[in-house]
Amino acid sequence: MTSPSPALQRPDGSALRVLVVDDEQMLTDLLSMALRMEGWEVRTAASGYEALQAARDFGPDAMVLDIMMPDLDGMAVLQRLRQSGDEVPVLFLTAKDAVSDRVAGLTAGGDDYVTKPFSLEEVVARLRGLMRRAGTAHASTAEPILRVGDLTLNEDSHEVDRSGDEIELTATEFELLRYLMRNQRRVVSKAQILDRVWNYDFGGRSSVVELYISYLRKKIDQGREPLIHTVRGVGYMIKAPQ
Repeated sequence: MTSPSPALQRPDGSALRVLVVDDEQMLTDLLSMALRMEGWEVRTAASGYEALQAARDFGPDAMVLDIMMPDLDGMAVLQRLRQSGDEVPVLFLTAKDAVSDRVAGLTAGGDDYVTKPFSLEEVVARLRGLMRRAGTAHASTAEPILRVGDLTLNEDSHEVDRSGDEIELTATEFELLRYLMRNQRRVVSKAQILDRVWNYDFGGRSSVVELYISYLRKKIDQGREPLIHTVRGVGYMIKAPQ
């Protein structure tokens, strides 16, 4: 499991903006979730013409752009952006494996590409690299502390405590808790947890999520007012007592 990357933001301290363009709504929803977890603002578009309008209105710091779309394909979208003087870094999504398609995308002015299917972690990592190289993203100096009620988690030292009592967690338990705390008061599904914490190393089996949620509950909630909640048929959420 990799160590956490420092948060990125614009030079003025505001949130980075990413435009995600794909005609598959499930895919844009998953990408949006992963990017918002980084603290970034996200806008989506489902067609080439929508993408051009969104790029003008939103002013993204990076764009995730599918090559195959129903109206204006990704290559044409990129060409029009570059002709208008827009040098936004572009990460192409493609279902094609051919070397010629990769070369064509980069030659057209794209900055990088990932081939479907891909890991959400990989997309985030590549976007971080693109925006750093473009000079639009800088490491945040914000305090690395996450808080939910009386529970605190230090992302740098990996220390966790509740009401002043130190809680010992395994590396996987820590990653799961951090994911929940970064999304406090937001329901996250088992599939989202598997992708973020395990990268589907367990073949998508949701039972491992249930098992580790039970481990966390024993260490975090036992004998206390519960912070971790199950939303039946949807997923899990962590929130402070009202």
